Amino acid sequence: MEITYNNSRINYNVEGTLGNKTIVFLHGFTESLDIWDKFSTVLSIDHQVICIDLPGHGKSECIGEIHKMEEMAEVVKKVLDRELVSNCIIIGHSMGGYVSLAFAEKYTDMVKGLGLFHSSPFADTPEAKQGRARVIEIIMKNHTNFLMNFIPDLFAPDNRKKYENEINSLIKKAAQMTAQSIIAAQRGMMEREDKSIVLTMAKYPVLFIAGKMDTRIPFEKVTQMIILPKEATSLLLHDVGHMGYIESSDKTLYTIKCFVDGIL
Repeated sequence: MEITYNNSRINYNVEGTLGNKTIVFLHGFTESLDIWDKFSTVLSIDHQVICIDLPGHGKSECIGEIHKMEEMAEVVKKVLDRELVSNCIIIGHSMGGYVSLAFAEKYTDMVKGLGLFHSSPFADTPEAKQGRARVIEIIMKNHTNFLMNFIPDLFAPDNRKKYENEINSLIKKAAQMTAQSIIAAQRGMMEREDKSIVLTMAKYPVLFIAGKMDTRIPFEKVTQMIILPKEATSLLLHDVGHMGYIESSDKTLYTIKCFVDGIL
């Protein structure tokens, strides 16, 4: 399925039927809605599941030189309007979590639950911003080489050989993105603002899934964020990096299912 946003095509999938809960899944940087296939197949038995290719990712087109989290949240809102969804449980992996927070900030009354899957409400530190600037320079020179180094590093060291096929598949799909799309997402993440207040003010349950071997979302950040909401559930995966939906798919799926089923 698709909609048009600012003259750009946005791709999304819907499984299950409207009438029970609607779960919205948002992928991370250089990923696509395909990462949620296993989750959608199981969860759509009892719920409606909407998976969206964020701008510049998967089959969705780029919408500008910078993809701000707030603008990508507007893309999500437009998809939900098309599908006549008035409320949802929104779950985002990494960058998808940043977009989920931006959506929850503006459309608070629509959110019945929020899941941050290897994600964080905190803005980039000055050092992280400098790192993203260097990454953009690398992408401009050769974005395929960047992906070949970037994606394996998201996994815990002991898992890279084990999930070699999955890593190669992620690289192959990500390589179909344009350099412009990759850079637009990097710039959007670089400029994102702190969203801690969204968690502090949340009137809905929040789920945190984190990997102890995650170099992108360090464990000390996890301990800071899980105390912010009034109602929170957390899953800490000990031998997992940034890619729990692959590195620990059964456990993360079960945790999300329990979280969703527990929301009235």
